Amino acid sequence: MVDYFNEYFADGYLFCARWKNIGDGMGEQRQWWEIESILNDVMKWKCLGKNDDGSTSIITAEMTRKDIDPNLPEKIIGKWMESEFDGQPALTNEKTVLTVLSDIKATVSTSKTSFTETIAKWSSYLEYDVEISGNKMTLTGHPSDNVTLVREYSVTAINGAQMSANYKRATIRNGEAVNTREREARYERVTADYHEAVLGLWECTELTGIETYNDANARLEFFADGTYQYWRKNTAGEWETVITREFQDYFVDGTLLATRWKNQGEDELREWWEIASIADGQMTWTALRQNADGSTVQQGMKWVKVSMLL
Repeated sequence: MVDYFNEYFADGYLFCARWKNIGDGMGEQRQWWEIESILNDVMKWKCLGKNDDGSTSIITAEMTRKDIDPNLPEKIIGKWMESEFDGQPALTNEKTVLTVLSDIKATVSTSKTSFTETIAKWSSYLEYDVEISGNKMTLTGHPSDNVTLVREYSVTAINGAQMSANYKRATIRNGEAVNTREREARYERVTADYHEAVLGLWECTELTGIETYNDANARLEFFADGTYQYWRKNTAGEWETVITREFQDYFVDGTLLATRWKNQGEDELREWWEIASIADGQMTWTALRQNADGSTVQQGMKWVKVSMLL
């Protein structure tokens, strides 16, 4: 759970709640309300409170009951990838792939450059324990002995292709939360998985959009062990492997392709793409990037398998 506890009681029309969030340093929080009415799945609250200057004011609130989907465990099984955060399209380098294998097991693949107060993330198919209660699914993972990752999805809508949820995440290191986040998120069901189809040597034939670390003068060879090799043309126009890199890693989960590499004496670099298609020796990538001014731009790359060129 992202919270240490969430507790309440209702006596007559008095409603009392208390809770404590992980890592916010505020201690236990409490609220008190009077329930005015509950009618046709709409609940109305009111509260008479004291302002800082000693005056009083009435606060009102209204909530609508959300039906609990008894078939959520069955509907949510499968592979999902974020498409929106808080109503805005998700950048390609912010996406995570969630694969719900059953009502007790799931995997998550993620590659981020950085998070506030924690290190960059890189993990493919990290295993999580799953607990589903009502419309809430909680994932708990342990990437190391001193780190626990908690992901909580309160599902508000789900069908065969899309899912909407209030998403909370907490990273707990040595018993202390070092990163928490909450978002309204939308997910798209992933129906293709290209982790095997991407294997082999590919040559770039087209690059559109902003310039990236990958370019139109490139070949990439993907291996089954999660490493790849970068090729460039030399001054004589011949292809040769680049040997100045300390490592070149990648993973493909569904349609998300994440790469990272490190040139000797430089910092680690990363790039993310969505594989739009792989068929008949042709491969197409797309990505939504963010410019320095905060605007977004679509980017694309097309590749042909080298064996098809011979």
